[in-house]
Amino acid sequence: MSVKTLHHHMTLFTDDLMDSHRVRICTVEKGVDIKIEVCSNDNPPEEMSALNPYGNYPTLVDRDLVLYDSKVVLEYLEERFPHPPLMPVYPVQRARNRLMMNRIEIDWYEKYYELKKAISKKSKDVESLRKDLEESLYSIDEIFAETPYFLSEDFTLVDCTLSVFLWRLPSVGVNISDKKGKFLCKYQERVFSRESFKRSLLDSERELNMSQDD
Repeated sequence: MSVKTLHHHMTLFTDDLMDSHRVRICTVEKGVDIKIEVCSNDNPPEEMSALNPYGNYPTLVDRDLVLYDSKVVLEYLEERFPHPPLMPVYPVQRARNRLMMNRIEIDWYEKYYELKKAISKKSKDVESLRKDLEESLYSIDEIFAETPYFLSEDFTLVDCTLSVFLWRLPSVGVNISDKKGKFLCKYQERVFSRESFKRSLLDSERELNMSQDD
């Protein structure tokens, strides 16, 4: 991914994991003038040690301000660039969205990484972990019948958070069936076809879901 502009006041250091990906979607949605630096955890840029004591991604640099932790970065971008909004106006609904993002991380991000680790170790638990992840998604299929996006008429940071997880499922052998997950399949098509999602993808991320057209 590259965002070409005449100059940049902001730089985003990113890898190809979910936390970084959801921030990149946010920057495209908001049309942020930003330089994207794609980094490797094995060979981080020299300046990373000075910018971020944890050396992790994403790391956002806005002039003299340095931010890390994807949720901190997302909230900053939402406040710094309020249009178009990716969070509800009212505090109660904003809190619910933050809670939902946290639940997605705990309920699904962690399951994904656990399954990915089991696959790499050729663990006997792979199939049970895969089935558990599939069933947890099918159990909420009806939610996606109610609104175009996740419990919302509008695309939000919750969708940024969920879409990057759904995109990676085929890479761990989880393919959502349109019989058991009819509405979830339609939701996936909707978010994956957004211009912001397509423009946010790194080459390495495109390879995680070869079933989708560019």
